[in-house]
Amino acid sequence: MDKVSTIILASSLIIIMLGMGLSLVIDDFKRILVYPKAILVGLTNQLIILPLIGFSIALLFPLKPEIAIGIMILAACPGGPTSNLITHLAKGDLALSVSLTALSSFITILTIPFIINFALIQFLDEGQVVKLNIAETIIQIFAIIVIPISIGMIIRRYKEGFALKMAKPVRKASGFIMALIIIGIVIKEKENLIPYFRQAGLVALILNVATMLVGYYSARLFKIIDKRAVSISIESGIQNGTLAITIAVVLLGNSEFAITPAIYSLLMFFTGGVAIYFGIKRSKTENSNN
Repeated sequence: MDKVSTIILASSLIIIMLGMGLSLVIDDFKRILVYPKAILVGLTNQLIILPLIGFSIALLFPLKPEIAIGIMILAACPGGPTSNLITHLAKGDLALSVSLTALSSFITILTIPFIINFALIQFLDEGQVVKLNIAETIIQIFAIIVIPISIGMIIRRYKEGFALKMAKPVRKASGFIMALIIIGIVIKEKENLIPYFRQAGLVALILNVATMLVGYYSARLFKIIDKRAVSISIESGIQNGTLAITIAVVLLGNSEFAITPAIYSLLMFFTGGVAIYFGIKRSKTENSNN
């Protein structure tokens, strides 16, 4: 991608993070005291289990290095605002979902550079490896995640009416920009798109479905049921595709690494739709039994 496209991509992520901040309040971070077990299970899935599943998939399938690294970039990323929307529609615990998204967004600032450096060393030939500068990468991710979220939260704190009014337009604008970015990546990589989709489509779907299932059943294992189990499932399986694409294009300067996140960003709406269907069905069953 050229410099202008890179700036637009980074700006779109900043807008998305600002929109997330507009929907957050301090109490969202205090919920670790209210739902300690649910928060810990959800964060363990996102920060540890998800990268392990991503790495296992990258090893098990005969993938091109660009596709394998794309999988690992996705696995390193936190949940995104889309997971909150899907959780809401699936009748999950929205407060828990928002809390997990917020907490993981802050924590992964520290974990993303290490996971991606590991992936670059693991899957690229020795002569191709360009290691990320850990400190510089943390600062860059901090700038495009923490600062916009913090600004959004400050606006919400002091101008709540304005924040609530702007949250929806900001979300729509960011979704539109994200669609344009994916179209741009598809056009740039059009010659490789079909081969990449053959490789990345299946593994992206497996990553998505496997992490959602692990999220749900790990919650059940720890006797976390009903709405909270739905939230943990969705938070474990719906990653921040925009952040993954931004890392690939802006930080790593390689649009080929963004192919898997771009395909994943499309597929997750189908699996999210399935989660919504079963979530609504579960909610109706519970209501009829009460």
